[in-house]
Amino acid sequence: MLTSQPGRALFIGLKDIESYYGKPPLITWALLFPGVLMLALYVKDPTGYRAVAPGIVAMTLLFGNTSMAAIVVTFEKRSGTFQRLLLAPVSHRTILLGKATSAAAYGIATSLVLTFGLSLLLEVRVSRPFIFSFGLLCGAWTFSLSGLIAAVMVREVFEAMTLLNFFRFPILFISGIFVPLGAFPGWAKPLCMLSPMTFLVELLRFGMFGRSYFASPFIPAAALLGFSVTAWLLAEMTFRRRASR
Repeated sequence: MLTSQPGRALFIGLKDIESYYGKPPLITWALLFPGVLMLALYVKDPTGYRAVAPGIVAMTLLFGNTSMAAIVVTFEKRSGTFQRLLLAPVSHRTILLGKATSAAAYGIATSLVLTFGLSLLLEVRVSRPFIFSFGLLCGAWTFSLSGLIAAVMVREVFEAMTLLNFFRFPILFISGIFVPLGAFPGWAKPLCMLSPMTFLVELLRFGMFGRSYFASPFIPAAALLGFSVTAWLLAEMTFRRRASR
C-alpha cells in the first residue's frame, strides 16, 4: 500500500505524528490552553458557559491545526529534511496530503479530548455526533491547510505565526464565538459569513445542542465544505509555486 501515492501520504503523516505531534509538551499545551480557558469562563459565568463551549472547541482546532502545521514545515525547512522530502519520488500533492492529514488528526484528537472533558466535568453533551464530527473534520482540514499555506510562504516560525495571526484574529472576532450571531448589527453579518469559523461554530453548536443561528445544519455544513475545498485548491497552488524556495 505504501507504494501508492495515498499510501505514501499516509506514511508522511504517520512520520510527522511520531516525530512531532506525539511529544508530551505539545499534547499538554493543546489540552491545557482550551481547558483553562473553558474553566475561566465557567468560573466567571456558571450559567452561560454552555453557550461558548462550541466556540472553545472551534478555537482549539483553529490554533492547534494552524500552528502545528506551520511549525512542522518551517522546522523541516530549516533542518533541510523538507528539501529532501521534495526530492523523494512523491508528488507535491502527496506531501501536502500527508502533512495536512497529520495536522488535522492532531487537532481532531485534542478537540475530542476537550469535548469529552466538557461532557464529563461540565455536562456539555453532544446530541448529534454525526453533525459534530463532520464539523470537526472540515474545520481541522481547512485550518491545517491554512497553516501549510503560511509555512511554505516563509522560512521562520515567527514569520509563519505573524502571517497566520492576520488570518486567525479577524475571523475570531466576526465568528460569533463569544457574541451570538443574532446580536451582530445588520451591516456586520455579511462579514461574519466570510469566516469559516462562523460556520464551524454554528455546526458544532447544532451538534451539541440541536440548534444554531441557521435553520438547518446543511447550510453551515455546505459552507464549511466549500471552505475546505477552497483551502485545498489554494494550498496546492501555493505549495506548487513556493515549496521549493
